[in-house]
Parts: sequence; C-alpha cells; structure tokens
Amino acid sequence: MGTPAPRAFLGLSHTPLMGLNPVTAEVDAALQRTLAAARALVHAFEPELVVLVGPDHYNGFFNELMPPFCLGTQAAAVGDYTTPAGPLNVAADTTLALAERLMDEGFDLAVSRRMQVDHGFAQALQLLWGDRLDASPPVIPLFLNAVAQPGIPRLARCRQLGAAIGRFLDGLPQRTLLIGSGGLSHEPPVPTLAHADAAVRERITVKHEPTPAERDAKTQRVMAAGRALAAGEASMKPLNPGWDLRWMEALASGRLDLLVQDSEDSIERQAGLSAHESKTWLVARAALPEGRALPCPLRWYRAIPEYIAGYGALFLRSE
Repeated sequence: MGTPAPRAFLGLSHTPLMGLNPVTAEVDAALQRTLAAARALVHAFEPELVVLVGPDHYNGFFNELMPPFCLGTQAAAVGDYTTPAGPLNVAADTTLALAERLMDEGFDLAVSRRMQVDHGFAQALQLLWGDRLDASPPVIPLFLNAVAQPGIPRLARCRQLGAAIGRFLDGLPQRTLLIGSGGLSHEPPVPTLAHADAAVRERITVKHEPTPAERDAKTQRVMAAGRALAAGEASMKPLNPGWDLRWMEALASGRLDLLVQDSEDSIERQAGLSAHESKTWLVARAALPEGRALPCPLRWYRAIPEYIAGYGALFLRSE
C-alpha cells in the first residue's frame, strides 16, 4: 500500500446561541477571527472528503431507539436556532463502504438511510462552507449519542472507532478532513429521562416534528439559560476551562491515552452532562496518527458562558 492521502483534523465546538445572546465586542471579535482562520485552513487544505462526527439534541434521534453510533447514507438538517435546513452532500457509497468495513472489524453500529440532524452537524458546515449545507465537499455523517444514558459510547470505544476509520481512510485516494463537532465543557438545559416529568419524557422518547411555537419556546429557554450562566445565577454546572484545555492539549500532542483513562462519571462531574460531546473530537482525532504532536496552525479557546460553551477550535494536519 502506498502513502495514505493527506488528512486533517478540525475540532470545533458548536453553540446554538451564537448570534442570539450578546457577548462582549472583544469576545465576538476573537471568535470571528478564529472562525475565519479555521475556514482559511480548511479551504487551503482542499478536502475532497469530510468525515463529520456530531451529536444530536433530540431533533433526529430519540430514546425510542438511540444507537451509540450511526452512519447516514442520506442526511438533512432540521434548521434549528440560526442554522439552515436542508440536505447534506452525503458521500453515500463511501459511507456504506465504511459501514461494511466497521462491521467487519467488530463495530455493530447503526446505519440510517434518512438521517435527520440538527445544529450539532449543521453549524460546522455552515461556518465553513456557508448556508447551503450541500455546498461542502462530500460528507460522511457519523452521529454519536452524547445525551442518552446508558448508550453513550465510552471513551475507549470512541478511540477504537476513530482508529478504525483511519484504517479505512488509508485505502482511499481523497484528501480527508475529519471534523469533531461538539463540547467542550457545558451543561445546557437538555432534559434526561431520569429527571423529566411525564410530558418531557414522552417528548424525548417518541420521534416527532416540533411546531414552530415549540421550537421558539426551546430557543428562548436556552437563551435564558445562557444569560443566567453569564450572570452567575444558573443552577447548571459552570464551564471548566481547565478540563477543556487539558483535552485540547492531549488531542494536539496525540496523547489520547490520557483521555481514555478518565472515568465516564468524571466527565459529567467535572465538565457537565453534555461534555460527552467532546467524544466527537476524540473519534475524529483518533483517525490521525497518535502518540506524537502534529502540525497545529490553529489552537484557540475561550469560555463563553453566554453561549453555554467552553468554545475551542483545534486544527491539525497529517501529511
């Protein structure tokens, strides 16, 4: 086998509150510079294939059937918050080939022929390629359950899956960008079965299309939570910059072994219930060489409570 095609990694937090809750001019300017740098790096890399690992927030996947991982051979975004609705440019044949390879390697993951995604996928595509989600290079969408226990995949399995994806990519000629969309530390008001009333349990169990009024009410509720967190008035867990920066350093240095040593409950205890989304970064990064640092032209972090986000951006190249 010859030299594998060039590969790059982008870890990018997402926040549905971007552009909704106000932040200081300094924070906004720094964030916009970072996003512009990420776009420039991605476009300079010229990916021919994108593996996008993202979570869902009870818009496409519900507790009636919640897989730990799911590949989509067709996918469309619902258009929640300020992200666009519409189809993704899915590389269907390559996605199916990846599914077959992963099954051969012992990964019993689900396959959706009509995946529905939300801002967990759409915001990264929007920020990098604009409001036409199908304007991106061909995408392999990989869903990771980050909200519904007990089916949240464990750290070691995320690393193993990413490495298996890397072995699959070794046989492809395309320049591939792997995106982890999620995290870092944050605990937005996403309901759980263990602490919800009967009506909410039904809403997060049975798949349904929310009405515009229901979507607006959810948006207003999350916006209020962000304002409360920024004011120090929220009951949710605060952001944890120390935890976030440790994750980013381990990913940049290739020391993924340091991350998989963490216990699952320590993630929630230290970084919040939704910090499991950081595993999207782990899956994507594990598809690149481990054990050593890679060229890192972009590493930026800021705790932004108004956005309920420990917001990070990390770009690595392996050529």
